[in-house]
Amino acid sequence: MLIAMFGAVESGIIYAIMALGVYLTFRILDFPDLTVDGSFVTGGAVAAISIINGVPPVIATIFAIGAGFLAGCITGLLHTKGKINALLAGILMMTALYSINLRIMDTPTLSLLNETTIFTQLQTIWGNTGVDQALNGLLTAMGADRLPSTWAFLLVMLVITITIKLVTDFYLKTEIGLALRAIGDNKRMIRSLSANTDNLTIIGVGISNGLVALAGALIAQLGGFADVGMGIGMIVIGLASVIIGEALFGTKTVARATIAVIGGAIIYRMIVTVALRFDFVETGDMKLMTALIVIAALITPKIVHARKEKQRRLQKRAQLHQHAKGA
Repeated sequence: MLIAMFGAVESGIIYAIMALGVYLTFRILDFPDLTVDGSFVTGGAVAAISIINGVPPVIATIFAIGAGFLAGCITGLLHTKGKINALLAGILMMTALYSINLRIMDTPTLSLLNETTIFTQLQTIWGNTGVDQALNGLLTAMGADRLPSTWAFLLVMLVITITIKLVTDFYLKTEIGLALRAIGDNKRMIRSLSANTDNLTIIGVGISNGLVALAGALIAQLGGFADVGMGIGMIVIGLASVIIGEALFGTKTVARATIAVIGGAIIYRMIVTVALRFDFVETGDMKLMTALIVIAALITPKIVHARKEKQRRLQKRAQLHQHAKGA
């Protein structure tokens, strides 16, 4: 169980980058962007084909971010300049990206098992630090019998994800970031203040898909392959992460909201890992489980709120009744 939960947290931290991208469009811009399902694969495809052709893994990952940013900008252009409904613009771009991703990879699946990736480079450097031996020794002393092969991916990805979170927090407090947040609240008011809402929306959707593509590139390198179908359902996973995180951690400030998104992504992966350990749950049930988790995350806070409101009304009624009897 320890190894399974370790793997869930490890992948959850990478998916948190994707969830931060979904948060930018879904919560900040109020833009239902379905491009995510395609741009996640685009990130993996661009990184994989670049690495196979001899591009250093870090540069290949930067190429992936650029490709995702470009895909997001096109979705933003379709919506703002083409006057296409936001939902439809995302669906059109997602559909187009399926063929584009196949063109990029020239095959449905690309293997990276024999290639040098960010994670193989990291493991080589990390092996000389002695951190794995120290942490595994601590776990052994605590009674653990099965130990992680390396802590490199978990700890380094945690640092990278927290850095992206802090940069996102800073960006959303800049002049452009504040304008993006205002667009999501009231686009008409921002336009009346002479702000170019079209350009801001294009930039916002582009940044969102750049983060999604980064997550796709990292997942492809971690898993050792890029597949044209690896992005199916990513938007739902991203929404699940955002909703679970908001329900558990709250959203009073931007910093709290982004940490909630990261926490939500990790908790989502842990829930899935626990659920898959039940005998009656099969791997093919993943999409059903995702839908059920999102439904539970959406309904539970409303049920809790309704119960609290009912108790408050009953207490108020009881107080009024006692006051009337006393009078």
